[in-house]
Amino acid sequence: MRVIAEIPNSQCRISILTMNQKFIVKIEKGNYEQTYKVSEMDLFFGLEDVKKMVNETFIVKVLERFKQMDQDFSEELSSI
Repeated sequence: MRVIAEIPNSQCRISILTMNQKFIVKIEKGNYEQTYKVSEMDLFFGLEDVKKMVNETFIVKVLERFKQMDQDFSEELSSI
């Protein structure tokens, strides 16, 4: 796996990696991580298409998912 790009964002770290003919969008915030895999064959312009996919609308949804992940994890921790 090799990092080929970083997308600046003030709320999370966004890295684009490549491995086995796939682009991997890795988004990290605190203790949590989300990854999205896209086949290189599905994209006409490659890395530029991946960067277009990671737009503000997508990031808002990802951040909401991080909140839900934190809530789910915290609930499970408190039940131990």
